[in-house]
Amino acid sequence: MTYVITQPCIGVKDGSCTEVCPVDCIHEMDDQFVIHPEECIWCGACAAACPVDAIFLDEDVPEQWHSFIAKNADFFS
Repeated sequence: MTYVITQPCIGVKDGSCTEVCPVDCIHEMDDQFVIHPEECIWCGACAAACPVDAIFLDEDVPEQWHSFIAKNADFFS
């Protein structure tokens, strides 16, 4: 299980999530931030800090944004 950053982050990239992550597992892509799935400790601090509600547990990602699960993981492979 891991947290996933989804579509609402695109173009916003507020960065609040990176400031509160205790393990620095959030990295910047061109259009959004992504969470390293093997480093995430599921603390939820990033989701609580996100001003656009873009961060979900992988099992709770809304269906229309399921492609972001792979987008986050693929960034680190």
